Amino acid sequence: MGKIIAIVNQKGGVAKTTTTGALAAALARRGQQVLAVDLDPQGNLSFSMAAENEGVATSYELLKGEVTARAAIQPTAITDIIPANILLSGAELEFGGPGREFLLHNALRPVRGAYDFILIDTPPALSVLTVNAFTAADKLIIPMLSDIFSLQGITQLYDTVSYVRNHCNPGLEYAGILLTRFAPRTTLATEVRGTAEMISSELDIPLFHTAIRSSVAVTEAQATQRSLLKYAPRNIASKDYLALADEILNKETPTHGR
Repeated sequence: MGKIIAIVNQKGGVAKTTTTGALAAALARRGQQVLAVDLDPQGNLSFSMAAENEGVATSYELLKGEVTARAAIQPTAITDIIPANILLSGAELEFGGPGREFLLHNALRPVRGAYDFILIDTPPALSVLTVNAFTAADKLIIPMLSDIFSLQGITQLYDTVSYVRNHCNPGLEYAGILLTRFAPRTTLATEVRGTAEMISSELDIPLFHTAIRSSVAVTEAQATQRSLLKYAPRNIASKDYLALADEILNKETPTHGR
């Protein structure tokens, strides 16, 4: 049974979408069967992976129960994906019935055995979509920028995770905090890593050994709708995402049902 990992942080601009796409590509490079799920109404992951998200089945129709996960899955040059579009922006009002936290969990169950990893890109908010991702996931990756302000939202996120554990998904775990756009030679980065280690210890959230270094190639690859690993295979960020995939694989031994 494949592992479901949600990439989460209510703060925007911390490289959630970048991490979802690049990690999906890195895991695929390591021989894993990967499905990416775009749960952000902005649809940036869908765009960066060159997926169609208009006039096709998306995560919106999936959550509404209008299509199956298999019908919503699109193959791309990077990995399979369930795309998203702006229709998801009304989720808070539309998905208000009992059991709304389990919509994604139930929808992904039939395809879970076909993949080693399912990676969920989440919106920059603690909303019904985020709670759905938490309920569906086995583990959470929390990307954060290498600045002091990015540390402030982790406590709020921690409270939401505690709620989901108590009410929806008692087995939910943290894969770890991931430092992104990291500049290892700066004093601030050293201070931020130290603070992240302190928070990691206090909240019992692991901190990934791997940090993702800053590189303009990341945004260039997204703009051209290409995998970072193919666009700039020798780039520092490409190497870092491969190292992150290896760090995750060293902790997991998933099997898939294909």
